Order: sequence, then structure tokens, then C-alpha cells
Amino acid sequence: MIPRLALSALFPDFHPEWILAEDEDLIVVDKPAGLSTHAPEADRIDDVVTRLRAFLRGRGDADDYLGIHQRLDRDTSGVLLFTRRREANAALARQFEGRTVQKTYVAAVSGFGDRAPKGTLRHRLVPAPGGAMRAIPEAGAGREDRGRGREDRGAGREDRGAGGALAITRYRLLERRGDRALLELRPETGRTHQLRVQLAAIGLPIAGDPLYGGAEAPRLLLHAAELRLEHPATGAPAAFRSQLPAAFEAWLAAAPADPYAGGVAAVERAMREAAERRYGVARAGDTTALRLVHGAGDGLPFVSVDLYGEHLVVSLFGAGEGEPGEPPRDVVLDAAHRLGARGVYVKVRPKHASVIVDARREEFAPRHAVRGESAPDDFTVIEHGLPFKVRLGDGLSTGIFLDQRENRRRVRELARGARVLNLFAYTGGFSVAAVAGGARASVTVDVSRGAIAWARDNLDAVGADPAAHVVVEADVFPWLKAAAQAGERFDLIVLDPPSFATTKKSRFSAASDFGALAALAFRLLAPGGRLLACTNHRGIVRAKFRRHLHEAAREAGCDVVQMKDLPDPIDFPSEPGAESHLKSVLASVGAAAAPAAKGAPAVKGAPAVKGAPAARTAKGAPAAKGAPAAKGAPAAKGAPAARSAKGAPAARSAKPGGARRGPAAPARSSRRGAR
Repeated sequence: MIPRLALSALFPDFHPEWILAEDEDLIVVDKPAGLSTHAPEADRIDDVVTRLRAFLRGRGDADDYLGIHQRLDRDTSGVLLFTRRREANAALARQFEGRTVQKTYVAAVSGFGDRAPKGTLRHRLVPAPGGAMRAIPEAGAGREDRGRGREDRGAGREDRGAGGALAITRYRLLERRGDRALLELRPETGRTHQLRVQLAAIGLPIAGDPLYGGAEAPRLLLHAAELRLEHPATGAPAAFRSQLPAAFEAWLAAAPADPYAGGVAAVERAMREAAERRYGVARAGDTTALRLVHGAGDGLPFVSVDLYGEHLVVSLFGAGEGEPGEPPRDVVLDAAHRLGARGVYVKVRPKHASVIVDARREEFAPRHAVRGESAPDDFTVIEHGLPFKVRLGDGLSTGIFLDQRENRRRVRELARGARVLNLFAYTGGFSVAAVAGGARASVTVDVSRGAIAWARDNLDAVGADPAAHVVVEADVFPWLKAAAQAGERFDLIVLDPPSFATTKKSRFSAASDFGALAALAFRLLAPGGRLLACTNHRGIVRAKFRRHLHEAAREAGCDVVQMKDLPDPIDFPSEPGAESHLKSVLASVGAAAAPAAKGAPAVKGAPAVKGAPAARTAKGAPAAKGAPAAKGAPAAKGAPAARSAKGAPAARSAKPGGARRGPAAPARSSRRGAR
């Protein structure tokens, strides 16, 4: 029988095995990659200092004091030292400031060529755009180490001049295989990004460092391997070492690794490591739904694992039955079950989504858990304190797209006093966030009758006034045209269409139709309004997406004063070397009102409300003032959806699971539920 653990065991404050050494004066830890040393934000809980203090309190220590004398970049792993008593600070500070502490790092690089096996790098470092640094070579940079006495005589000085801060690093070749090499690095100064920028400056950027042009790797391959100093209490020499992570050897060997070859135990270990990187979300106390594993971004390609309360949902993104890359179903499901969930569901997303005729078929989305106990047919999860109803056994979709968590938080922050329009709303997540943020009114539009009724339930759960916060069952393209003709304006518009959608009479593709859609949305923005536009279509890169939005704004006559890229949540890491699957942009327009669309016909035969055609809402609720229904919006069961401008409907598919592109890089399904 598989031992069961509470899911909280996935997110301990600190792992005891991370502690390398400890006494009354010092505690030395082996910091994993991905953890900040000390986050400056007061509300952050996922940095090493905060977590280590929580661990110390949890084991009963009377004093959780930690003195910080050393920092490592978030993505650098290895030896990190803190003092445990204030009395130890002075002796440590003298050593660090006097540069008598010996720090040894290991870095993986490519293209070492016929360089000298050891040498000294001397640069002046100056700030560069985008948070990077730039290295300006000094005389003698890169030569084999000579003249150490000259350099050491300057130790302890700040050594800054008009040309930037002096950076000195000694390197030695440890191992080389073909074009790849491991270097030992000993910095004699401590500058921001020193090792990364100096190696990049001589044509050897560290693997996994996109900021400085490093080769593709699963992580930044920089490791703090050793720290030598005098113990602050006794003065005796002390050395603290951290074992080189397995990722370095794997990269050096350049052999394609099969993450599933090690069976259930290896996959479980990878899942637990991925879960560890979600500590900040899981332990915040206000969220019970998140992504635990995000495909190749977490080292498990073709697989995602989502946590909903006490249950997990595993998605298997196929390369095609029997083709290379197909994740072993039973191995993945058994590994997920061993994480301690009450039950595990599975969603199977084939390479070719056209084979999915009914997303509720057992072969694609079994109704009940395939490991452990099933969840209730529907239940509530919490996201940043807000309730959302989910259904784990109802097709490929669950009722909430977890990758939009932080965007929903942003909408909540922007919504106070605003009139909000949520397009392709699905179950109304953005509308719920807007209501929670104090929106004075909102209109929620989706073509699916089932989704819009679900949205109404979610809004009712947060006490939204149905008269002010209405839901509209309508095809988005014609709805937008009719709303523009009626003179409708919104302060905040959310535009998150599926990558592909199909209605009974037409098809929509974000790749070809997003620009026309965005132009219609821009026309409805009030002066000073904002448009949050999103796409997870892999064929639309971020630069192209921004270009679409700029062109759409010009077509609509809008003056965009700011266009800001928004980051993804931490639980959706990109595949190494690939762009994020989700592109989110917040566009703000100037004070001049946008012109209304010309020639957009009103709905034939629909009663007008102040010049705008009325829309039927879910459960028969009347439309809000000025909330129009699109031409052809299904007012009754079976009514066909209208063809949009250029023949592309903006409707979300009313079919279950219908059109979101999957989140893991290999997930090629065009269905909405594959997100």
C-alpha cells in the first residue's frame, strides 16, 4: 500500500537536509536554485531567510536571529552562510569586507576552445538596460594569472572609478567534454552578477543564463561549491562545501535524458522538486488551487499536474500513441498519487485535437479519480481569497484557468469604481475579481450557455448585484460591433480569447483574427481606460502580439500611452530556451475618447436599450443597461451563432473543452481545455 502524506508535507518551511553545518555562531545551508536569499518585499515568504527563520521557530529555537553577510542570486545554488548570534557579526564582517573569505564556484560553459586552462579576469562593471551589467575589460584581463600581489594590495578598497566597479575573478578549467566545460571560479571582489557578466564578456556565458546569452540548460548552471573562512568565535579555519548538483554532469555529458526512465521514484522526486518551487503560493494561506508541475519547464515534458484542494489533476500531452515522448501513463499517475493527494484525475490530450469528438469521453477525461478517492461533482477552491467553483470530472476543463491567477489579481487591483467588460469570459473568473475589487458594474460575455450560467454562480458566490454585474450569452465579435454602435464605453476590458474556437457556422483563430478582435475592443475603451489582452497561442510570439495590439489601437483611433508586458505566475515556468506559453499585455489609452465603429448593425428584431440591443442573460436575468446582445447571439437553445467580421467568430466553443492551447510546451491540442 502506498504511504499517504498530507499535502502540506509537499511544502515544508525548510528541508533539514539543506543544512550543511550549524553551531551557536553559524548556520550554513545548501541553497537550491530558484530561491532568493532575502526578498526585499515584506509580504514575500519564499526566500531563504524567511523560510529558515520559520523552520527555526518550528523546531523550538528561542531565537530565530539570522545575520546576513553573503547573498547568492536567486538562480544560483550552493553554500550560503548566516550568523546565529549578533556577537559573531563583527568578525565575519571584517573577513567579507576585507576579501579574506575564499569563495569557490563552479560554472558550466560552452565554446571554451583552446583558451588557457587558467587565468584572471579583470573588468569594470557598469549597469546595462534590463537589470543586467556590462563588463569593460581592463589591461591584463583574461591573461594567465600573474601579479597576484598587485591585485591583492587593492583588497578591501571599494575600488570604484568613473569606469565602474572593479571586478576580479580567477578561473581554472576543471573538466571539458567536446565543446562543453566546467570552470572553477574564485571571485576576489563581490559585484552584482560578477561571474555571469565577466564570463559573458569573454565569450563564455554560463549555460542557462538567458540574460547574458548562455546556452540552453534546465537552470542557471552556476553553483557556490565552497566557502573558506576563519570561524568568528575560535579563529580556526573552516570550510563548508556543497556537492555539485546532478544537472551539471547531465549538461556536460550532453546526452538527452529521459526523465521517465527512472520509473515512479524518479518522477515522484521531480514532482516534489517542482512542488518545492511553489512554496510561496501554497503557503500564502489564501490559495488552494495551483499548478504543481508545468511540463518541460519543470523537467517533465508532456505532463502537467494541477492541485485543487485535496485532489490532483494530471494532464498527459501526447506526442501520438507509441511515438517518442509519450509520457508513461501509469508511472506518472502512480508518482502523482504518492504525493499525498486524496485522489488523482487524468486528462488525456492527444497530439491531434481533431480526434476529440466528445471531450467527456472516458478515454480522454474519466469522470472519476483514477487513483484514490473522487472529489464531489463540484466544489469550491480559493484563489487569493476568492471562491471559484470547479468540476474535476466534467470533461477536459475544470472551470478555472490557473495560469491567469495573477492577472485576475491585477484586475482586482484596477477595478475599483470601474465599469468592466470581460470577453470570452468562460466561468467569469475575471468578473469575480473585478467585483471583489470594487467595480461599479461589469458585463460578462461568452457564447456557451453552460459557461455563462457557471459564471453567474461564481458571481453570486461573492455577492455580486445581478443588476450591476450581468452575464450575457452572446457571440463576442458581433456583440462588440453592436455595443460600439450603441455608444458603450468601459474603463477596463479583459480580452482573453481561445487560440481556436468553433461554433456551428464559423471558426476563429487567434493567429489570424486577434488583431480585428482587439480593434473592436479598443473602440469600447473609455478615455483613460485599460485593455488587458492575453493569448496562449504558441504561434504568436510576444513581439508579434504587441504589434497586433499597436495596430489594433491605431485602427480603433486609440492613443496608447503605455503597453506593459505582464509576467506569468511562478507556477508556470517556461520550457528552457522557449518563450512563455501565455502572453499578457496591459494597454492603457489616453484621455481622448475612441471613435465608435461605423456601420455596425443592430440586432435584427432585438429590443433596444438606449440605442443598444438587449441581451439575454443566463437564467433569464435581464441585460444590464447598455449591455447589448450580438447579432445571432443564441437567445434560445439551438439558435445558431453569427459569423463575425471577416468570417471569424469570436465565440468560445460551446463544446466542452473547446479551444485553449495547452500549457506544457509539447501540448499541441487546440482545445480550450488543454490550457
